[in-house]
Amino acid sequence: MAAARAAGVDALLVTFAPDVRYLTGFTGSSGAVALAGGKAVLFTDGRYTAQAKAEATGMRVVVGQGSAAVQAVGWLAKAGVVRCGFDAAQTTVTALEAMKKAVPAKQRRGFLAPLEGPVAKLREVKDADEIAQMRRAAALGCRLFGELLEYLEPGAVEAEVALALEVKARLAGAEGMSFETIVASGARSSLPHGRASAAKLPRRGFVVLDFGVVLGGYCSDMTRTVHLGRAGRRERAVYDSVLEAQAAALAAVRPGTACGDVDEAARAVLRRAGLDKAFSHSTGHGVGLEIHEGPRIAAKQTQPLQPGMVITIEPGVYLEGEFGIRIEDTAVVTETGCEVLTRASRKQWMEL
Repeated sequence: MAAARAAGVDALLVTFAPDVRYLTGFTGSSGAVALAGGKAVLFTDGRYTAQAKAEATGMRVVVGQGSAAVQAVGWLAKAGVVRCGFDAAQTTVTALEAMKKAVPAKQRRGFLAPLEGPVAKLREVKDADEIAQMRRAAALGCRLFGELLEYLEPGAVEAEVALALEVKARLAGAEGMSFETIVASGARSSLPHGRASAAKLPRRGFVVLDFGVVLGGYCSDMTRTVHLGRAGRRERAVYDSVLEAQAAALAAVRPGTACGDVDEAARAVLRRAGLDKAFSHSTGHGVGLEIHEGPRIAAKQTQPLQPGMVITIEPGVYLEGEFGIRIEDTAVVTETGCEVLTRASRKQWMEL
Protein backbone atom coordinates (compact mmCIF):
# COMPACT_ATOMS: atom_id res chain seq x y z
CA MET A 1 0.00 0.00 0.00
CA ALA A 2 2.98 2.35 0.34
CA ALA A 3 3.17 2.79 -3.45
CA ALA A 4 -0.59 3.31 -3.57
CA ARG A 5 -0.48 6.01 -0.90
CA ALA A 6 2.37 7.72 -2.75
CA ALA A 7 0.08 7.85 -5.78
CA GLY A 8 -2.61 9.58 -3.75
CA VAL A 9 -5.06 6.71 -3.31
CA ASP A 10 -6.44 5.31 -0.07
CA ALA A 11 -7.29 1.83 -1.38
CA LEU A 12 -6.10 -0.65 -3.96
CA LEU A 13 -8.03 -3.05 -6.17
CA VAL A 14 -6.13 -6.09 -7.49
CA THR A 15 -7.74 -8.20 -10.23
CA PHE A 16 -4.89 -9.71 -12.29
CA ALA A 17 -4.74 -13.44 -11.46
CA PRO A 18 -0.95 -13.68 -10.85
CA ASP A 19 -1.14 -10.63 -8.56
CA VAL A 20 -4.11 -12.10 -6.69
CA ARG A 21 -2.20 -15.35 -6.23
CA TYR A 22 0.90 -13.49 -5.06
CA LEU A 23 -1.04 -11.59 -2.40
CA THR A 24 -3.41 -14.31 -1.21
CA GLY A 25 -2.39 -17.75 -2.49
CA PHE A 26 -5.75 -18.08 -4.27
CA THR A 27 -5.43 -19.78 -7.67
CA GLY A 28 -9.00 -19.61 -8.99
CA SER A 29 -9.93 -17.86 -12.22
CA SER A 30 -12.33 -15.42 -10.55
CA GLY A 31 -10.82 -13.33 -7.81
CA ALA A 32 -10.26 -9.73 -6.75
CA VAL A 33 -8.50 -8.32 -3.71
CA ALA A 34 -9.56 -5.09 -2.01
CA LEU A 35 -6.94 -3.46 0.22
CA ALA A 36 -8.02 -0.57 2.42
CA GLY A 37 -7.46 0.59 5.97
CA GLY A 38 -4.83 -2.05 6.62
CA LYS A 39 -7.22 -4.86 5.66
CA ALA A 40 -7.27 -7.22 2.67
CA VAL A 41 -10.44 -8.95 1.49
CA LEU A 42 -10.64 -11.57 -1.26
CA PHE A 43 -13.78 -11.59 -3.42
CA THR A 44 -14.79 -14.54 -5.58
CA ASP A 45 -17.89 -16.46 -6.66
CA GLY A 46 -19.65 -19.65 -5.61
CA ARG A 47 -17.52 -21.93 -7.76
CA TYR A 48 -14.57 -21.25 -5.48
CA THR A 49 -16.13 -21.20 -2.00
CA ALA A 50 -14.11 -24.10 -0.61
CA GLN A 51 -10.99 -23.41 -2.66
CA ALA A 52 -10.75 -19.76 -1.66
CA LYS A 53 -11.10 -20.54 2.04
CA ALA A 54 -8.46 -23.27 1.78
CA GLU A 55 -5.93 -21.24 -0.20
CA ALA A 56 -6.42 -17.68 1.10
CA THR A 57 -5.82 -18.52 4.75
CA GLY A 58 -5.69 -15.81 7.36
CA MET A 59 -7.81 -13.32 5.46
CA ARG A 60 -11.47 -12.57 4.93
CA VAL A 61 -13.11 -14.23 1.93
CA VAL A 62 -16.37 -12.90 0.46
CA VAL A 63 -18.27 -15.19 -1.90
CA GLY A 64 -20.82 -13.39 -4.04
CA GLN A 65 -22.33 -13.43 -7.50
CA GLY A 66 -21.00 -12.05 -10.76
CA SER A 67 -17.74 -10.21 -11.28
CA ALA A 68 -15.34 -10.37 -8.34
CA ALA A 69 -13.94 -6.97 -9.32
CA VAL A 70 -17.38 -5.37 -9.29
CA GLN A 71 -18.08 -6.90 -5.88
CA ALA A 72 -14.79 -5.51 -4.55
CA VAL A 73 -15.38 -2.02 -5.92
CA GLY A 74 -18.87 -1.91 -4.41
CA TRP A 75 -17.48 -2.98 -1.04
CA LEU A 76 -14.76 -0.31 -1.16
CA ALA A 77 -17.30 2.39 -2.03
CA LYS A 78 -19.48 1.41 0.92
CA ALA A 79 -16.41 1.43 3.17
CA GLY A 80 -15.97 5.14 2.48
CA VAL A 81 -12.97 4.94 0.17
CA VAL A 82 -12.46 8.19 -1.74
CA ARG A 83 -9.91 7.12 -4.34
CA CYS A 84 -9.07 3.54 -5.32
CA GLY A 85 -6.07 2.57 -7.43
CA PHE A 86 -6.24 -0.20 -10.04
CA ASP A 87 -3.77 -1.66 -12.51
CA ALA A 88 -4.60 0.02 -15.82
CA ALA A 89 -2.46 -2.42 -17.82
CA GLN A 90 -4.53 -5.38 -16.63
CA THR A 91 -8.02 -3.85 -16.87
CA THR A 92 -10.11 -3.87 -20.03
CA VAL A 93 -12.34 -0.95 -21.01
CA THR A 94 -15.39 -3.18 -20.52
CA ALA A 95 -14.29 -4.21 -17.02
CA LEU A 96 -13.56 -0.60 -16.08
CA GLU A 97 -17.02 0.52 -17.15
CA ALA A 98 -18.62 -2.25 -15.08
CA MET A 99 -16.52 -1.29 -12.06
CA LYS A 100 -17.54 2.36 -12.38
CA LYS A 101 -21.20 1.38 -12.31
CA ALA A 102 -20.64 -0.32 -8.94
CA VAL A 103 -19.81 3.07 -7.41
CA PRO A 104 -22.70 5.38 -6.39
CA ALA A 105 -22.98 8.35 -8.73
CA LYS A 106 -22.06 10.86 -6.02
CA GLN A 107 -18.74 9.01 -5.36
CA ARG A 108 -17.95 8.00 -8.92
CA ARG A 109 -15.97 11.02 -10.10
CA GLY A 110 -12.26 10.28 -9.56
CA PHE A 111 -12.97 7.13 -7.54
CA LEU A 112 -10.98 4.78 -9.78
CA ALA A 113 -7.41 5.90 -10.33
CA PRO A 114 -5.15 4.11 -12.85
CA LEU A 115 -1.78 2.92 -11.54
CA GLU A 116 1.17 1.29 -13.27
CA GLY A 117 1.61 -2.29 -12.07
CA PRO A 118 1.67 -1.71 -8.28
CA VAL A 119 1.82 -5.43 -7.44
CA ALA A 120 3.88 -6.40 -10.49
CA LYS A 121 6.70 -4.22 -9.15
CA LEU A 122 6.61 -6.08 -5.84
CA ARG A 123 6.75 -9.41 -7.65
CA GLU A 124 9.98 -8.52 -9.44
CA VAL A 125 12.04 -9.30 -6.32
CA LYS A 126 11.55 -12.89 -5.15
CA ASP A 127 11.89 -14.10 -1.57
CA ALA A 128 13.76 -17.23 -0.50
CA ASP A 129 10.71 -19.49 -0.86
CA GLU A 130 9.97 -18.25 -4.37
CA ILE A 131 13.59 -18.71 -5.43
CA ALA A 132 13.63 -22.24 -4.00
CA GLN A 133 10.50 -23.06 -6.03
CA MET A 134 12.03 -21.60 -9.19
CA ARG A 135 15.23 -23.55 -8.56
CA ARG A 136 13.17 -26.76 -8.52
CA ALA A 137 11.35 -25.79 -11.72
CA ALA A 138 14.66 -25.00 -13.44
CA ALA A 139 16.16 -28.31 -12.30
CA LEU A 140 13.21 -30.19 -13.78
CA GLY A 141 13.63 -28.35 -17.07
CA CYS A 142 17.31 -29.29 -17.20
CA ARG A 143 16.50 -32.93 -16.50
CA LEU A 144 13.87 -33.01 -19.22
CA PHE A 145 16.26 -31.56 -21.78
CA GLY A 146 18.75 -34.32 -21.07
CA GLU A 147 16.05 -36.94 -21.55
CA LEU A 148 14.83 -35.31 -24.76
CA LEU A 149 18.15 -35.64 -26.60
CA GLU A 150 17.34 -39.25 -27.56
CA TYR A 151 14.35 -37.97 -29.58
CA LEU A 152 16.46 -35.61 -31.68
CA GLU A 153 17.21 -37.54 -34.83
CA PRO A 154 16.72 -36.84 -38.52
CA GLY A 155 13.14 -37.36 -39.61
CA ALA A 156 11.57 -36.77 -36.19
CA VAL A 157 8.62 -34.38 -36.40
CA GLU A 158 9.04 -31.12 -34.47
CA ALA A 159 5.54 -31.32 -32.99
CA GLU A 160 6.14 -34.88 -31.82
CA VAL A 161 9.40 -33.86 -30.13
CA ALA A 162 7.48 -31.10 -28.32
CA LEU A 163 4.76 -33.55 -27.32
CA ALA A 164 7.32 -36.01 -25.93
CA LEU A 165 8.80 -33.22 -23.83
CA GLU A 166 5.41 -32.09 -22.53
CA VAL A 167 4.31 -35.62 -21.63
CA LYS A 168 7.56 -36.15 -19.73
CA ALA A 169 7.01 -32.84 -17.93
CA ARG A 170 3.52 -33.81 -16.81
CA LEU A 171 4.62 -37.25 -15.67
CA ALA A 172 7.39 -35.59 -13.66
CA GLY A 173 4.88 -33.45 -11.78
CA ALA A 174 4.77 -30.21 -13.77
CA GLU A 175 1.46 -28.33 -13.64
CA GLY A 176 1.93 -27.43 -17.27
CA MET A 177 4.33 -25.75 -19.65
CA SER A 178 5.38 -22.14 -19.10
CA PHE A 179 4.52 -21.34 -22.73
CA GLU A 180 4.01 -23.10 -26.05
CA THR A 181 7.12 -25.21 -26.58
CA ILE A 182 9.44 -24.04 -29.35
CA VAL A 183 11.09 -26.70 -31.52
CA ALA A 184 12.52 -25.11 -34.65
CA SER A 185 14.90 -26.99 -36.91
CA GLY A 186 16.88 -26.45 -40.08
CA ALA A 187 16.00 -23.17 -41.80
CA ARG A 188 13.09 -22.78 -39.34
CA SER A 189 15.62 -22.30 -36.52
CA SER A 190 16.05 -18.77 -37.87
CA LEU A 191 12.53 -17.97 -36.58
CA PRO A 192 13.00 -16.57 -33.05
CA HIS A 193 9.61 -17.96 -32.00
CA GLY A 194 9.39 -20.96 -34.31
CA ARG A 195 6.64 -23.01 -32.70
CA ALA A 196 6.82 -26.76 -33.16
CA SER A 197 5.39 -27.67 -36.56
CA ALA A 198 4.87 -30.66 -38.82
CA ALA A 199 8.38 -30.13 -40.23
CA LYS A 200 10.86 -32.95 -39.84
CA LEU A 201 14.26 -32.55 -38.24
CA PRO A 202 16.95 -32.40 -40.94
CA ARG A 203 19.87 -34.77 -41.41
CA ARG A 204 22.15 -31.78 -40.99
CA GLY A 205 21.27 -28.55 -39.23
CA PHE A 206 20.44 -26.76 -36.00
CA VAL A 207 17.54 -27.52 -33.69
CA VAL A 208 16.44 -24.79 -31.26
CA LEU A 209 14.54 -25.99 -28.18
CA ASP A 210 12.96 -23.30 -25.99
CA PHE A 211 10.66 -24.44 -23.21
CA GLY A 212 9.76 -24.17 -19.56
CA VAL A 213 7.69 -25.93 -16.92
CA VAL A 214 5.43 -24.66 -14.16
CA LEU A 215 5.90 -25.97 -10.61
CA GLY A 216 4.03 -24.49 -7.68
CA GLY A 217 2.83 -21.72 -9.97
CA TYR A 218 6.35 -20.59 -10.87
CA CYS A 219 7.84 -20.83 -14.35
CA SER A 220 11.15 -22.05 -15.65
CA ASP A 221 12.65 -20.97 -18.97
CA MET A 222 15.62 -22.22 -20.95
CA THR A 223 16.81 -22.56 -24.54
CA ARG A 224 19.37 -24.94 -25.94
CA THR A 225 20.51 -25.25 -29.56
CA VAL A 226 22.01 -28.49 -30.85
CA HIS A 227 23.35 -29.45 -34.26
CA LEU A 228 22.38 -32.64 -36.08
CA GLY A 229 25.13 -34.05 -38.27
CA ARG A 230 28.48 -32.53 -38.98
CA ALA A 231 28.54 -28.73 -38.86
CA GLY A 232 30.61 -26.40 -40.96
CA ARG A 233 33.10 -23.86 -39.65
CA ARG A 234 30.63 -21.00 -40.06
CA GLU A 235 27.91 -22.68 -37.99
CA ARG A 236 30.40 -23.44 -35.24
CA ALA A 237 31.80 -19.87 -35.29
CA VAL A 238 28.35 -18.31 -34.97
CA TYR A 239 27.47 -20.68 -32.13
CA ASP A 240 30.66 -19.77 -30.30
CA SER A 241 29.83 -16.07 -30.69
CA VAL A 242 26.35 -16.53 -29.21
CA LEU A 243 27.78 -18.55 -26.32
CA GLU A 244 30.40 -15.85 -25.69
CA ALA A 245 27.69 -13.16 -25.78
CA GLN A 246 25.62 -15.08 -23.25
CA ALA A 247 28.61 -15.52 -20.95
CA ALA A 248 29.37 -11.80 -21.15
CA ALA A 249 25.82 -10.87 -20.24
CA LEU A 250 25.75 -13.29 -17.30
CA ALA A 251 29.05 -11.84 -16.06
CA ALA A 252 27.47 -8.36 -16.14
CA VAL A 253 24.57 -9.37 -13.89
CA ARG A 254 25.03 -7.90 -10.43
CA PRO A 255 23.08 -5.61 -8.09
CA GLY A 256 22.98 -1.99 -9.23
CA THR A 257 23.76 -2.74 -12.87
CA ALA A 258 21.29 -1.19 -15.28
CA CYS A 259 19.31 -3.72 -17.30
CA GLY A 260 20.40 -1.95 -20.48
CA ASP A 261 24.06 -2.51 -19.59
CA VAL A 262 23.49 -6.27 -19.35
CA ASP A 263 21.85 -6.18 -22.77
CA GLU A 264 24.79 -4.21 -24.15
CA ALA A 265 27.29 -6.73 -22.78
CA ALA A 266 25.75 -9.41 -25.00
CA ARG A 267 25.22 -7.12 -27.96
CA ALA A 268 28.83 -5.86 -27.90
CA VAL A 269 30.18 -9.38 -28.40
CA LEU A 270 27.91 -9.97 -31.38
CA ARG A 271 28.78 -6.55 -32.77
CA ARG A 272 32.48 -7.42 -32.79
CA ALA A 273 31.60 -10.64 -34.63
CA GLY A 274 29.52 -8.73 -37.19
CA LEU A 275 26.36 -10.48 -36.02
CA ASP A 276 24.59 -7.76 -34.02
CA LYS A 277 22.05 -6.99 -36.76
CA ALA A 278 20.96 -10.65 -36.63
CA PHE A 279 20.12 -10.33 -32.91
CA SER A 280 16.52 -9.18 -33.20
CA HIS A 281 15.16 -9.24 -29.63
CA SER A 282 16.08 -8.16 -26.13
CA THR A 283 18.62 -10.09 -24.07
CA GLY A 284 16.14 -11.22 -21.42
CA HIS A 285 13.20 -10.69 -19.13
CA GLY A 286 12.00 -11.36 -15.62
CA VAL A 287 10.41 -14.72 -14.78
CA GLY A 288 8.14 -15.76 -11.93
CA LEU A 289 4.43 -16.43 -11.71
CA GLU A 290 4.41 -15.25 -15.32
CA ILE A 291 6.84 -16.34 -17.99
CA HIS A 292 7.38 -12.70 -18.98
CA GLU A 293 7.44 -10.11 -16.21
CA GLY A 294 9.71 -7.31 -15.07
CA PRO A 295 12.45 -6.33 -15.34
CA ARG A 296 13.21 -6.05 -19.07
CA ILE A 297 16.82 -6.81 -19.99
CA ALA A 298 16.81 -4.63 -23.07
CA ALA A 299 18.56 -1.69 -24.69
CA LYS A 300 18.22 1.67 -22.91
CA GLN A 301 16.53 0.13 -19.85
CA THR A 302 17.83 2.11 -16.87
CA GLN A 303 16.19 0.03 -14.12
CA PRO A 304 18.91 -1.33 -11.80
CA LEU A 305 19.03 -5.00 -10.93
CA GLN A 306 18.30 -5.98 -7.32
CA PRO A 307 19.11 -9.12 -5.34
CA GLY A 308 16.22 -11.56 -5.67
CA MET A 309 15.28 -10.65 -9.23
CA VAL A 310 15.05 -13.72 -11.47
CA ILE A 311 15.85 -13.04 -15.11
CA THR A 312 16.67 -14.81 -18.36
CA ILE A 313 19.79 -14.20 -20.42
CA GLU A 314 19.08 -15.33 -23.99
CA PRO A 315 21.02 -13.74 -26.86
CA GLY A 316 20.48 -15.19 -30.29
CA VAL A 317 21.50 -14.88 -33.91
CA TYR A 318 18.96 -15.49 -36.70
CA LEU A 319 20.11 -15.70 -40.31
CA GLU A 320 16.94 -15.76 -42.37
CA GLY A 321 16.55 -18.83 -44.54
CA GLU A 322 19.75 -20.37 -43.18
CA PHE A 323 19.78 -21.09 -39.44
CA GLY A 324 19.33 -19.61 -36.01
CA ILE A 325 20.96 -20.10 -32.60
CA ARG A 326 19.75 -19.07 -29.14
CA ILE A 327 21.22 -19.99 -25.77
CA GLU A 328 19.16 -19.13 -22.68
CA ASP A 329 19.62 -19.55 -18.96
CA THR A 330 17.55 -18.36 -16.03
CA ALA A 331 19.50 -16.68 -13.23
CA VAL A 332 18.75 -15.09 -9.87
CA VAL A 333 20.54 -11.87 -8.94
CA THR A 334 22.57 -12.35 -5.75
CA GLU A 335 24.37 -9.89 -3.47
CA THR A 336 27.58 -10.28 -5.49
CA GLY A 337 26.51 -11.37 -8.97
CA CYS A 338 24.13 -14.09 -10.05
CA GLU A 339 23.34 -17.77 -9.63
CA VAL A 340 22.42 -19.62 -12.81
CA LEU A 341 19.42 -21.80 -12.04
CA THR A 342 19.64 -23.81 -15.28
CA ARG A 343 23.34 -24.61 -14.92
CA ALA A 344 22.70 -28.38 -14.74
CA SER A 345 22.05 -28.49 -18.48
CA ARG A 346 24.96 -28.47 -20.89
CA LYS A 347 25.10 -25.52 -23.25
CA GLN A 348 28.50 -26.03 -24.83
CA TRP A 349 28.53 -27.17 -28.46
CA MET A 350 26.45 -30.31 -29.01
CA GLU A 351 26.68 -32.21 -32.29
CA LEU A 352 24.39 -35.24 -32.41
